[in-house]
Amino acid sequence: MSQFRLARLSLLLAAIGLNLAPALLGASLAQAADKPAAEAPKADTVRMEMFKLIDPTAVKGFMDAKNYAEVLNRINQADALPDKTAYESFVLNRLRIALASVTGDSAMAIKSLEAVIASSKLPAADRGDFIQALANYHYNAKDYAQAIVWFTRYQKETGDQTRVRPYIIRSYYFSNDLAKAKEELLVDLHANQKAGKQPAIEELQLLANTGAKTKDKATYLLALEQLVKFYPSDDYWTDLLNRTQGKEGYSTRFQLDVFRLEFAAVKAMAPEEYTEMAELALLAGLPTEAKKVMDAGFAAGVLGTGANGPKHKKVREQAAKGAADDVKNIAAGEASAAKAKDGTGLVNLGYAYVTMEQFDKGLDLIQKGIAKGGLKRPEDAKLRLGYSYAMAGRKDDAVATLSTVQGNDGLGDLARYWLLWLNRPLTVATAAK
Repeated sequence: MSQFRLARLSLLLAAIGLNLAPALLGASLAQAADKPAAEAPKADTVRMEMFKLIDPTAVKGFMDAKNYAEVLNRINQADALPDKTAYESFVLNRLRIALASVTGDSAMAIKSLEAVIASSKLPAADRGDFIQALANYHYNAKDYAQAIVWFTRYQKETGDQTRVRPYIIRSYYFSNDLAKAKEELLVDLHANQKAGKQPAIEELQLLANTGAKTKDKATYLLALEQLVKFYPSDDYWTDLLNRTQGKEGYSTRFQLDVFRLEFAAVKAMAPEEYTEMAELALLAGLPTEAKKVMDAGFAAGVLGTGANGPKHKKVREQAAKGAADDVKNIAAGEASAAKAKDGTGLVNLGYAYVTMEQFDKGLDLIQKGIAKGGLKRPEDAKLRLGYSYAMAGRKDDAVATLSTVQGNDGLGDLARYWLLWLNRPLTVATAAK
């Protein structure tokens, strides 16, 4: 990520440096035939004496043969000639740039590029390429202060504010000016959000890094949310959910809810997460959910082996027995739930049906429970209804419900993250379980 794409520009400069000579040196030959040998060379020509040293045909032959020492020797001999004109110096520096680009002599390239840019002989149309090339050399040499100077000058002289901006920001980052890097990255992120454009993954990763290095949890989570939104992966999802639970004021009552989202969003959880989720589901009276979780862990090959293998099998057997009992007895709970003063029983029973994939019946009971009222935490019930719609494949209903969920104790975060999962890019989407 820190390396600028220099190769193509280097080849361009090499070609410019060598192909410049025939057009301009040819003019000196014509003049040399008509002028006395002692006459001083005129502007924008090179004298015959210098031409013989840097004859483009000969130079090209040496370059093709990789006899770079001879090319440098000829440039140095030409440079030693007295009373060089500005144009002759310009031509020699162009040749040095060409030579430096193929030999990797950064010091010579930087010095020659500075001289060419400072001269009055460089065509205006070429200035941007040469300024950018000089900025590239400073950037690759990790001289980030000078890289910023020259990249900024490129923006000023060309009017192109976007082409080199990522490297200006990286220069701030790599020079440890993290506050400035974060400031500029946030400017770009907000601009992309306003324009409805997808930010580059490298920019989001860099923003996350600035947040991590400066211990700015809010910035790190902001970047992580954007990575999950546009470039979801198991690692990003797991990191986001783990760090969100560590936020100040986050309620521990959402631990099972967090696991449910992780179970939907990632291909495979950690072994301890499968067992912990199953145990929490069993405590909540949801053995079918616990069985489904344990079965998935065994299918993924992460449970049933190692020192904890016996424990995994015990939890799985307990969940399987409870799930079988639930199938037989769940209907018996409907009457009492319907007679209750509040809708809590209906919501819980409805979600139990959802875990059995009896979605229509389960969703209907949850809705009736919310409508009945008397719930201790009605927003929690709406969250459960929202992700139950998601599990049933009813995306539009899920989005509509989850968009109304509010809460500062983790409730709002979970609703927003379910929406991120529902609206995930299809090209990288993880199959729902």
